[in-house]
Amino acid sequence: MTKHVCDAIIITCIDFRIQKYIDKWLNKYFKNQKFDRVALAGGVFDFYSILRQVEISSNLHEIKRVVLINHEDCGAYGKEGNYSRHVTDLIEAKRKIEAIFPHLDVEVYYLYLNGRFEEVFQTNPGFKH
Repeated sequence: MTKHVCDAIIITCIDFRIQKYIDKWLNKYFKNQKFDRVALAGGVFDFYSILRQVEISSNLHEIKRVVLINHEDCGAYGKEGNYSRHVTDLIEAKRKIEAIFPHLDVEVYYLYLNGRFEEVFQTNPGFKH
């Protein structure tokens, strides 16, 4: 079997409202790169689903980078889907992926419905352990 190698896996929510922003962002920041693209309701909401996708992408395509994107007003999160919850879930997903796959770089972003991306760090306002 021929090896197919790519640079990254990008995991986002399925929400149609954010696709044009994600496409534009990917075109800017991943223009000449190859990547696997996964859309799951809630983005990182179901960690074990994304973990499986990262594992497959790592094994089959030898990725070096994981990009996780959650967004404002996510229906999969329901009433609990506030900024703080998204930041907490994104950081926790990053920590877990880095622990399981220490060779991967993990970036996490929060996307506002106006198209603005915010990179998430542990020091973001609203982050709670």
